[in-house]
Amino acid sequence: MTDRFSFTLAATDGRARTGVIHTPRGEIRTPAFMPVGTAATVKAMLPESVAATGADILLGNTYHLMLRPTAERIDALGGLHRFMNWDRPILTDSGGFQVMSLADLRKLTEDGVTFRSHVDGSKHFLSPERSMEIQRLLGSDIVMAFDECPALPADRARLESSMRLSMRWAARSREAFGDRPGHALFGIQQGGLEPDLRAESAKALTDIGFEGYAVGGLAVGEGQAAMFDCLDTAPGMLPVDKPRYLMGVGKPDDIVGAVKRGIDMMDCVLPSRSGRTGQAFTRHGVVNIKNARHQDDPRPLDEACTCPACRGYSRAYLHHVFRAKEMISGMLLTWHNLHYFQAIMGEMRAAIAEARFDAWEADFHAARAEGDIEPL
Repeated sequence: MTDRFSFTLAATDGRARTGVIHTPRGEIRTPAFMPVGTAATVKAMLPESVAATGADILLGNTYHLMLRPTAERIDALGGLHRFMNWDRPILTDSGGFQVMSLADLRKLTEDGVTFRSHVDGSKHFLSPERSMEIQRLLGSDIVMAFDECPALPADRARLESSMRLSMRWAARSREAFGDRPGHALFGIQQGGLEPDLRAESAKALTDIGFEGYAVGGLAVGEGQAAMFDCLDTAPGMLPVDKPRYLMGVGKPDDIVGAVKRGIDMMDCVLPSRSGRTGQAFTRHGVVNIKNARHQDDPRPLDEACTCPACRGYSRAYLHHVFRAKEMISGMLLTWHNLHYFQAIMGEMRAAIAEARFDAWEADFHAARAEGDIEPL
């Protein structure tokens, strides 16, 4: 166990990378998928169940936690790790994305953002300094700089102005974060789909200096092809010896494509949200357990999967409990989805370490092409 934050790059295969992020709370194997615990819980899962899927780290949400139960209350109760009974690393986002999504409920200035809560309409102010304070109170292991994230498509002038504001906020976040051994601050690259703006953003962040770097402003409406075009160059603009985090991604094929292009960390609500709505990700595509075709099917979701949903329950049972609106349906499908996402990450880590990533990727896509992907 270390008392400092560091990153070891163990192997590369093309642009795909595998390594280990070292933190005082434990190691994070990369490439890593972070389940999202928005309000200090991964919905439908116990913390020990999340750990059993293979997750090394969770993501918490600054915006939601600052509104309720408040960062100050969580701090008084011993910090977010104790509060949610998770003793492994936690990354918290800055709150910027959620605040920017409020549209008519916010006012943006150079100082920060004034907004009204979606919960009760109360007025709040979030700035780089306040975001750093909230994330310190939560006790996050990895803290994200405060930024603005415009939705795509957006015109160049909007992207340029937003990116430069985010870079000024990144410098303020770095100063406000201070010296916190064992904790890390990640800067966030912006610039939309414009390569020169991405390069300008990467240089500004590198000049400031961060323990890790995120590729932000993607998975916000641009589509997979445009996202991959951006990822063909954006990660390579960032320091080789620091973790690279793609925010808010995504579907299994998004994740594989991102790792192929040099990304080390990802997060997404999709595994848990889909589990609660009857969708299960498998090697052969997506199973919609709501479909009547499953009501008499004795097979598991995926014969090769070792999760509790696949080891102990049939598709017929899962169909029944979903149709009956029993809570166990969301629990089992979420567990399966998180297990599947972590299995993909583990397979990619092994493939990169053994210099066979291209072959693994070809098999991954071939299995999905042969599968029976159901309409959602």
